This record gives sequence, structure tokens and C-alpha cells, in this order.
Amino acid sequence: MFKRIDRIAADLPKATYADPNAAAAVQELLGGRFGEMSTLNNYLFQSFNFKGKTKLRPFYDLVASITAEEFGHVEMVTNAINLCLAGSTSPAEPDMSPLQDAKNFRNTQHFIAGAQSALPYDSMGKAWNGEYVFNSGNLILDLLHNFFLECGARTHKMRVYEMSDHPVAREMVGYLLVRGGVHVVAYAKALEVATGVDVTKLIPIPNLSNKAFETTRKYEAAGLHTKLFTFSDEDYKGIRDIWKGTHPEDGQPLEVIDGVPEGAPVPEFDETPEEFAPGIGPEEFMLIAQRLQRSAGL
Repeated sequence: MFKRIDRIAADLPKATYADPNAAAAVQELLGGRFGEMSTLNNYLFQSFNFKGKTKLRPFYDLVASITAEEFGHVEMVTNAINLCLAGSTSPAEPDMSPLQDAKNFRNTQHFIAGAQSALPYDSMGKAWNGEYVFNSGNLILDLLHNFFLECGARTHKMRVYEMSDHPVAREMVGYLLVRGGVHVVAYAKALEVATGVDVTKLIPIPNLSNKAFETTRKYEAAGLHTKLFTFSDEDYKGIRDIWKGTHPEDGQPLEVIDGVPEGAPVPEFDETPEEFAPGIGPEEFMLIAQRLQRSAGL
């Protein structure tokens, strides 16, 4: 079972300007082949379908706990996209064409299929595909795939960072570079435990430290690159048998944290009347409030 907490993984700045084309690029980090929906669903199905859980408990615990973190990463990227889109248009009467600028943006789906909000698509508007999920059932092959998947995701984040200087996009990418780096190292260490091969000698891939990116530095200074969370109150403690020793880049000791990160408030988004969102005006709101009061016996 999953327990949901009404916070996001890290604090995202409130955007002072809209950048719909940045939002289109960030979509790749959500619904692309190496996006967060892919990492989530790869690990989700691998954890559901895991063979020999009792015998291989530490590996199951690792995949299961990282799965839970990936749910939060999907939420994080989604909110970043929405913050990049916020304020792209202004309210006006329909005959004034308040959405006319949207036809010139990279992804008009943000404005037609959604109300200036994220969708499960890549940067070119192609829907996320279940064929991106790899679950062979062979532990070594799945761990190797996960290592490759995280390295590919890292590469794409670095490229999107270089595409846009929007503060929300860069803050989100900075955080995920650090946390994705944890997953790269975790799967490398799991492969070393399972096979005896020191895969950590391959990293970082690409061969560039996270510290090259301004928005990663405070997270690494706080030690977030050395911490792996169980994302559970009582379970998945077996990850300690894998996540131990020191970080291969800076030699800092690795630490398992029971539970979840502190997180940050979920962004609040203004109404968008020109998109009919949420479509509840003052009169409807008062009626809803009256119905809620009646149902509560007030």
C-alpha cells in the first residue's frame, strides 16, 4: 500500500514570468522514454513482479523504496511544468481570443488538452508509452537496465538544464540531478553486491560532476546525495545491506533514513478563467460551501 503526504519533494520558487517553451522541454523529463514516468513504472512493476522476495530481500527493498520516491519525482516535474506555464495568457472574453498566443508555443496541447498544465507526454507531445517498461524478471538484467535508465535520465536532465534558464526548471532539475544520482549509485552498488563487479567505477555518466550545476550545490551541501530514504515507517530496511560504505565521488559516508524527506508545500495555482479552470465562480462556490455546511450538520 502507498501512503500519500500533501507535500512535494523540494521547494520550487514561484515563477515571476511564464515560459511555455521551457515547459515543453521539461515535458521530456516527465513523459519521455527516460522521464520520471518511466523510472516510476519500471520500478513499480519490477517491485510488484519481484521473484524470490524473501531470499533476495535487500534487492526487493531497494527497488520498492526507490519506486515510492519516483512517485514524488513525477509530482515534482509536473508542478515545475505548471509553474513554467502559469501566466502564459490573460483572462478575456472569448471573442477577444485570449488564448491566441498559445498557437505559437511549442506545445499547444498544454492549452487545448490541458488548462495550461502538464500532461503525460514527452517534449514533442507524444504520449508516454507502457512499452518503456522493462521487467525481464532476471534480477541482474533488471538492475543493469535500471542503472542504464538512471544514467539516461541524468543525461536528459543535464540537457534540459542547458536549454532553459527559467528558475523553476533549473531548481527542479538541480534537485533531481542529486536524487537521481543517488539512484545511479544505488543500482551500481546493488550490481556490485550481486555480481562482485564494481560498477561505481563507471560513474558519473555523463562524466560531469553535479557541482557544475548551480542549483545542485545546496542539495549536495546538505548531504542529499548520500541519503537513501526507505519511504516507509517500518519496512524496506534491507536497503542497508546495499546502501552502505562511502559515496564513490566524494567519499562521504552513505546513510539510510527511515521515512520520507521533509518536503515542501505544494504550489498553489491561480484560477485560469480563459481556460474555464476550475470553472467555479463566486456564486457556485457559495452554493458548494452551503452544501458542505449542510452535510456537516452546521
